[in-house]
Amino acid sequence: MLDDSPQTTPWLRRVRSVDQEALAAAFDHCRSRLRQMVKLRLDARLAARIDPSDVLQEVYMDVARQIDAYVRGPRVCFYVWLRGLTWERLIKLHRQHLGARRRAVDREVALPARSSSALAAQLLAAKSSPSQALVRKELRQRVQHALAQLTPADREIILLRDFEGLSNGEAAEVLGLSDSGATMRYGRALIRLRDVLTTNWPSGESQP
Repeated sequence: MLDDSPQTTPWLRRVRSVDQEALAAAFDHCRSRLRQMVKLRLDARLAARIDPSDVLQEVYMDVARQIDAYVRGPRVCFYVWLRGLTWERLIKLHRQHLGARRRAVDREVALPARSSSALAAQLLAAKSSPSQALVRKELRQRVQHALAQLTPADREIILLRDFEGLSNGEAAEVLGLSDSGATMRYGRALIRLRDVLTTNWPSGESQP
């Protein structure tokens, strides 16, 4: 599970021999995706004072400490492993700064406007033209509200696929599912999200 792609394979082969320069290069190759994940999952109360780059700096130190154990017996692909360490770091940050006031990380997320618009357009194209009917800020709020009405399992697979940009195989590894199981869950979740959106927004028109 160590070799992810033609782009990362040369680095990861060197990482097996604990080449720190190769490890840094492999991490940098995944940095933009990890940064997007941090921005998506970081509580709004922390986002104003904690930069995603600082979070990733701490994640990299975690990676450097644990890379030996990973290369001896990788159970997931390299990016999913990195994402798991990033998730653990985010949980620690939320507990450290918010404690009992911490909200569910998977429930209140900072949805990107562009991704929200694209997802809504994909689901509602046959019934409306959301990109024209609503400004992106309102559209993002509506998609976020609809996601909050889904079950945690449905919400998470959509966040992984449409907002973090994971492949089906990567999402399957994160969730502990088979590839086919992840495909089925994603398809069902999109149908449920579309149903919520069309129920609350049947005409595609902005409502007062």
